Amino acid sequence: MLGNASGRVALTSRWRSGEAQSIGGGCSSDDNNKSEARVSWSARDKGRRGKERVLTPPSLPQLLRSDIKISFREGEKGCSVRGHTPTSPHTHTPSGLERRESRLKGDIPHSRMNSAKASSECAPPEANASEQGKTLANNHTASRMKRAAAKHLIERYYHQLTEGCGNEACTNEFCASCPSFLRMDNNAAAIKALELFKINAKLCDPHPSKKGTSTAYVENSTKSSHSIICCSETKVNKREMQAQREDFKDVNYLTEEKVYEILDLCGEREDYSPLIRVIGRVFSSADALVLSFRKAKQHTKEELKSLQGKDEDKDEDEEEKAASAGSMYDAEASSSRSSFGGTQTRDNNVHKLGTEELSIDVDAVRRVYSKLLSNEKIETAFLNALVYLSPNVECDLTYHNVYSRDPNYLNLFIIVMENSNLHSPEYLEMALPLFCKAMSKLPLPAQAKLIRLWSKYTADQIRRMVETFQQLITYRVISNEFSSRNLVNDDDAVVAATKCLKIVHYANIIAGDVDTGHNEEEEDEPVAESSEITLQELLGEERRNKKGPRVDPLETELGVKTIDCRKPLVSFEDFINEPLNDVLEMDKDYTFFKVETENKFSFMTCPFILNAVTKNLGLYYDNRIRMYSERRITVLYSLVQGQQLNPYLRLKVRRDHIIDDALVRLEMIAMENPADLKKQLYVEFEGEQGVDEGGVSKEFFQLVVEEIFNPDIGMFTYDESTKLFWFNTSSFETEGQFTLIGIVLGLAIYNNCILDVHFPMVVYRKLLGKKGTFRDLEDSHPVLHQSLKELSDYDGSVEDDMMITFQISQTDLFGTPMMCDLRENGDQIPVTNENRKEFVDLYTDHILNKSVEKQFRAFKRGFHMVTNESPLKYLFRPEEIELLVCGSPNLDFQALEDTTEYDGGYAKESRIVREFWEIVHAFTEEQKRFFLQFTTGTDRAPVGGLGKLKMIIAKNGPDSDRLPTSHTCFNVLLLPEYCSKEKLSERLLKAITYAKGFGML
Repeated sequence: MLGNASGRVALTSRWRSGEAQSIGGGCSSDDNNKSEARVSWSARDKGRRGKERVLTPPSLPQLLRSDIKISFREGEKGCSVRGHTPTSPHTHTPSGLERRESRLKGDIPHSRMNSAKASSECAPPEANASEQGKTLANNHTASRMKRAAAKHLIERYYHQLTEGCGNEACTNEFCASCPSFLRMDNNAAAIKALELFKINAKLCDPHPSKKGTSTAYVENSTKSSHSIICCSETKVNKREMQAQREDFKDVNYLTEEKVYEILDLCGEREDYSPLIRVIGRVFSSADALVLSFRKAKQHTKEELKSLQGKDEDKDEDEEEKAASAGSMYDAEASSSRSSFGGTQTRDNNVHKLGTEELSIDVDAVRRVYSKLLSNEKIETAFLNALVYLSPNVECDLTYHNVYSRDPNYLNLFIIVMENSNLHSPEYLEMALPLFCKAMSKLPLPAQAKLIRLWSKYTADQIRRMVETFQQLITYRVISNEFSSRNLVNDDDAVVAATKCLKIVHYANIIAGDVDTGHNEEEEDEPVAESSEITLQELLGEERRNKKGPRVDPLETELGVKTIDCRKPLVSFEDFINEPLNDVLEMDKDYTFFKVETENKFSFMTCPFILNAVTKNLGLYYDNRIRMYSERRITVLYSLVQGQQLNPYLRLKVRRDHIIDDALVRLEMIAMENPADLKKQLYVEFEGEQGVDEGGVSKEFFQLVVEEIFNPDIGMFTYDESTKLFWFNTSSFETEGQFTLIGIVLGLAIYNNCILDVHFPMVVYRKLLGKKGTFRDLEDSHPVLHQSLKELSDYDGSVEDDMMITFQISQTDLFGTPMMCDLRENGDQIPVTNENRKEFVDLYTDHILNKSVEKQFRAFKRGFHMVTNESPLKYLFRPEEIELLVCGSPNLDFQALEDTTEYDGGYAKESRIVREFWEIVHAFTEEQKRFFLQFTTGTDRAPVGGLGKLKMIIAKNGPDSDRLPTSHTCFNVLLLPEYCSKEKLSERLLKAITYAKGFGML
């Protein structure tokens, strides 16, 4: 610490706002600007001379603890700050090391030799010598008293700037209690205090609640500095010691016991000002907070001897003795971090942390918070301290790389986050945004370590942190009017809170049920490249992300992916912020996501905070931009090569032979030019006049799915109990057919179409790279899962009672049983109580992975032909991909009515509109699906439910016998103005029941 550095000290400040000035000559700086101080000194114990370091300026308590002297000159308003008592410029002041060497050699220090020499040269009479001695003593006493008075006044200014006088109606612009006062951190307050001392600024009278409790108000403000100087040295020292005891100025860190000691003392006096000051001092200092609430560590005898030897080797200087006479925490303080005075090396007693070790007593921190936060004044001290602490922490992490020097720096984040009142309105305005901004600057290894530490918390503790950051995001979103011109992406508080929430998100994943194994092997064979690549390179249009979607750096650092989590400790839904999703401009956010600039933040990099609707919109933009890119390349390619222009993926199919026509055409495209699969799909039914603007494609996918999953084809098996399909292990179809089915599924997602597909969740997990496990059987094969579970829990002898072996039986497409060995010679290996877990694992692996390996590999290859460059895998979890493919299972027609728009003369209050909705709400479930199929082209609700479906009901002429018609591409229902409700019901039912094919109106 600077306070421990001895010898000659000269302080020079270099401010951003002006040229270098001496502190003694008057410091001038903007309160909001940062400063640097260049310090030159001769360190006694370290033996260094004249070494210069660039450091941040020390706070006032550090200045006051150091041996910097403040002396006055007659007739001058200012003061000069020096590192020694002013002497002759030729006088040499020996360093601590030189004095120690002199004592060891028996020599007389240099200053004493000069005195002896001077006395020998002019030896006055004894009376003159006595008078000169008294004069020197009086001058020395007066000088010390002046320094004490100056120190006292500067300290009063400092406390006035940081804590105020206690009068809420104060009018002093230099007092923290003044309503118009702008808060400043400790360093700025220390410098400002020196400035106010120089100009003899106004000092407030202490409020009655503060009198006698703070060093800033030991003296009444009406007393002048001259009356203080006239006091005796004994009274000044006594008063300083009393103030130190009352204000606990020697407390440089906190422990649970120390907090309770101060709390009890304050309770006896019914005055909590000393505790408030201690909390303000410790919780506003990163150094002090890092050392607070440490777990006790037992020292070895060698370490105790080393510490004792160091204490004995300290210089007899008062400040150095105070700094060295401490407990284990003071030893750690001297070795844990580099401080203002210079770099100090680590001692052997530093608590070395493992990857997941915690060096602080979190339970003690929680008990202290629980005890103190009930007091409103003490809570205000925590709030103010956090405001002062956060900018300094942000600076340390951004510019000083402090975490690499001291991993214990994470302690302060753990301590602050244990404050259960962080989500309260007082913190949301200023303190919490500043703290989130500081936390977001943590380097990647520090974030990973913090994640592992927090992953040991309980669900309630993690949920409290989630709610804290969510509260800040919601507060900022609601209190600001965000739009396309004022993006939420530009709000620093929202961005910082989202980054902090990401840390808690990964802690929640690791704390849950995680399976980092059972990963599908990635295929090494590359996908066939398009013949357009050469032209793309020629035009500078090379594809981005050829190696697949991006990977979150935190996933790489932790070795854990979101897909590895089977069940988080806190539900994933708790991390979604709906107000943020409502104001997020997804087109702009997607642009920031693709550009990947440091200046613009994209919430797509934190997909956990987005709901499925918002992520689906981001995926839609990605797909459309890729379609336009392929179209552009095709146009340029046709111009260069002179070939026929073909900007779309065209499929012309016959309704009666839809599988043959579609799969043959897709197979040719996949073989010749896979890049064409990323073009916009355009379907044409032979003999029909429909123009595909989206609606024809919807019906095409629905018809294809109905044919593919027909049990008569034999590609999939259907389970009546679960209503789900699974791959047929004995199918006669080739791998190419399963590849084409994968292409169809990928095209449906790529073209924003919903399919009536019923796969178990394990299929989507396998598409994202995870193998099926025993837990997946519960969804896909519930009967088998129950049987194996009973086998695992059986209390008797499995071998004697069940008599099963490592050979299982399956039936083929025709019902013929087939035997399969789970292990070599499995029919000879009985299942026992000892190996039954192995039997369950092998059985599960065979059913979900090995038996369908050939079919699923082909299916996955076709799916990735379309989606390999998509952010699908980065954005969505397996259950969200199922929602993306199949849509929402719930049909909420009330939500559809609320969002429907009207055109052509109809309004919500129109008679026929009211009668229409009465009829629709009375439909059966099957009739409602027919209505959706007729109106939108699919009987499934989109992601987010029917409320996200924009349907339009338009007037189609007066009363007539015409049936209602629809434009499925645009979800428009054309409804004549029928004369009665009965006629409307009859016409509508006939239209939706016999709705096949397309025609031109």
